[in-house]
Amino acid sequence: MPDNRVELVEPGMESPLDAAISQRDRGTLAMVEQALARGDARLAYQPIMRADGKGIAFFEGLIRVLDETGRVIPARDFMGAVEDSDIGRQIDCTALSIGLEALKAHPTLRLSINMSARSVGYPRWMKTLRSYLANHPTIVERLILEITESSVMIMPEIVAIFMEDLQDKGITFALDDFGAGYTAFRYFKTFYFDILKIDGQFSRNVAQDPDNQVLSEALISLARHFDMLVVSEAVENAADAAWLAKAGVDCLQGYYYGAPSMRLPDLTGSVMAKSA
Repeated sequence: MPDNRVELVEPGMESPLDAAISQRDRGTLAMVEQALARGDARLAYQPIMRADGKGIAFFEGLIRVLDETGRVIPARDFMGAVEDSDIGRQIDCTALSIGLEALKAHPTLRLSINMSARSVGYPRWMKTLRSYLANHPTIVERLILEITESSVMIMPEIVAIFMEDLQDKGITFALDDFGAGYTAFRYFKTFYFDILKIDGQFSRNVAQDPDNQVLSEALISLARHFDMLVVSEAVENAADAAWLAKAGVDCLQGYYYGAPSMRLPDLTGSVMAKSA
């Protein structure tokens, strides 16, 4: 008797769910690739505030793409699908280029940009950075490069050499989302990060959560031992902000202080200009 069943799963997929996820990711890749080809990528700027109440320490530039209708798509909606692909490296290149131009246009701006460890070996990304190092060295001194803990672990030896070289040229490095995944404390002896950004899971409800309090205090102490400036991410209310400031963090980032905005505020005479 012939088998007339319809094959519902793509070859290599274990279930219809896997097939649906694969199809969704292909659509996301295509959308992002088309947006980059059109030049429809922007940075959204979120302030990182000094915990002592003396204003803005710096901004983080978060990549956004615009779809064909002009709708803004945040990174969380596409980065998971593209971060391991060539398009992920193109996004890093675009973010770096936009960020460096923003630093050039705003002499008082200090800006952090996200990158992947894989971009260290990506010729276009390195060419952009080297060009600014050669032609605009004072601009690059206001650049902070953020690398996630998980990305660093992909190629730790190469990243360590890359960081050492660029720190000598004035670039600052931040370890982003620390504590979000598998933490290899031994790498603190290898990498000399200037800034430690504690993952938001430890900041949320920290004023009321004893477990988060103990963990936050441990991470702050670790950062202090290695002479790193400490930033707490995802700060969403006054109580958590006050607890973290008292616990010893240097800076606070989150919606309590401001959502990412596609427009930078007027930085003329800002506190950041005086304190950066």
